[in-house]
Amino acid sequence: MQIGAKTAVTFHYSLRDDEGTELDSSAGAEPLTYLHGEGNIVPGLEKALEGKQPGDEVKVKVSPEEGYGVRDEKNIQNVPRRKLPEGKIQPGMRVRLQTNHGQIVALVTAIKGDYVTIDTNHPLAGMNLHFDVKVVEVREATAEELEHGHVHGPGGHH
Repeated sequence: MQIGAKTAVTFHYSLRDDEGTELDSSAGAEPLTYLHGEGNIVPGLEKALEGKQPGDEVKVKVSPEEGYGVRDEKNIQNVPRRKLPEGKIQPGMRVRLQTNHGQIVALVTAIKGDYVTIDTNHPLAGMNLHFDVKVVEVREATAEELEHGHVHGPGGHH
C-alpha cells in the first residue's frame, strides 16, 4: 500500500540541521505514526512521503517555508516579569504562557530589570531540515482516526 490520503503511516527518522547536527531521531525508540494529509507532520516531509510504501527510504531537505516557518522578529517581545509564571526565570529557559489564543511556549532570551525578553518562534523556525526516513508501515486509517484527525495507538484512542 502506498502513502496517500486516509492512510496511517509509521516511519523511523533522523532529523539534522545544515551542519549535520542531529536534532531528533527515532533510533532506539518507537517509530513515529501519523495520519497522512491531516497536517500532523511538517508539510515538506509529508509531500516527500506521498506515494512511498513500506521499505522505502527517503532523504529530503525541507525549507523553513515547508517546515516550521521562517523566523518572525515580531515574535520576540519584552514583557513585564509579573506576566510570567512565578519562580526563577533565566535566559535559555522555556516557559508556558497563557494567551487569548491558548497556551504557547516561549524561550527566555534576556532579562533586564523588570522586563524579560521572550521568543515565541518555534525552535526550528528559519532552519532547513534534513530528514532521513524509512517507511515501516502504511495502512488504511480507521473511521475513528479520520474523524479525530490523528492516529490512535494500540487498543484505541486512550
